[in-house]
Amino acid sequence: MSVVFQKPHALADVPLHYCPGCTHGIIHRLVAEAIDQLGIEGRTVGVAPVGCAVLAYNYFNCDMIEAAHGRAPAVATGCKRANPDNVVFTYQGDGDLASIGTAEIVHAAARRENITVIFVNNAIYGMTGGQMAPTSLPGQVTQTSPYGRDVKTVGYPVKICEMLSQLDGAAYLERVAVNSVKHVKAAGKAILKAFQNQLDGRGFSLIEVISSCPTNWGMTPQKALEWVESDMIPYYPLGVYKDITKEEG
Repeated sequence: MSVVFQKPHALADVPLHYCPGCTHGIIHRLVAEAIDQLGIEGRTVGVAPVGCAVLAYNYFNCDMIEAAHGRAPAVATGCKRANPDNVVFTYQGDGDLASIGTAEIVHAAARRENITVIFVNNAIYGMTGGQMAPTSLPGQVTQTSPYGRDVKTVGYPVKICEMLSQLDGAAYLERVAVNSVKHVKAAGKAILKAFQNQLDGRGFSLIEVISSCPTNWGMTPQKALEWVESDMIPYYPLGVYKDITKEEG
């Protein structure tokens, strides 16, 4: 009997530690599929964050480095500059990238570092108990905003793709989601392109993936996916925010 569907080789054959309904596992698979498709596993280096994906180094069959909280782009920059033939990616959540790591991601993009960034936005601090994140929606209830995020006192969410699109150094920015089959397929294509851009020497690419967090949102997995569609995507519209390949064309 022929095999028609199996785990990507670049994805380790071990159980994931994520909560039921969390979509980190889907995103991991899409990254691994891109690595397989491009045949780059042997020279790929991933940089893991601090957050729910802190153990990402256990899940990929490539070299992995653990970075201090928010510093993954700096670590990736050093890795890529020291070994330009390596394919280097970071895998970061919104607390890691959009809060403590804001300066790191902005300046990596401004310098057009030839790296690939996978940015998982689930609008909350997941690992540490569900506090309000830089990306939490206006009015969103979290452990530290029990009456909903009040923009008058804590400000508005940070929209990473929109912000980085203003930088000349950013080469490719796209926001995708993984709450439906259609969106998963589109996300896979975007992640593949981000890696291909690095191989082509085009510079900084970031894929923002709108993800769910059923545990800290206090929802069932199904309701969490529906909330992504009804609440998160309207506030964080999907699409390409910058693509120099089109500008060059």
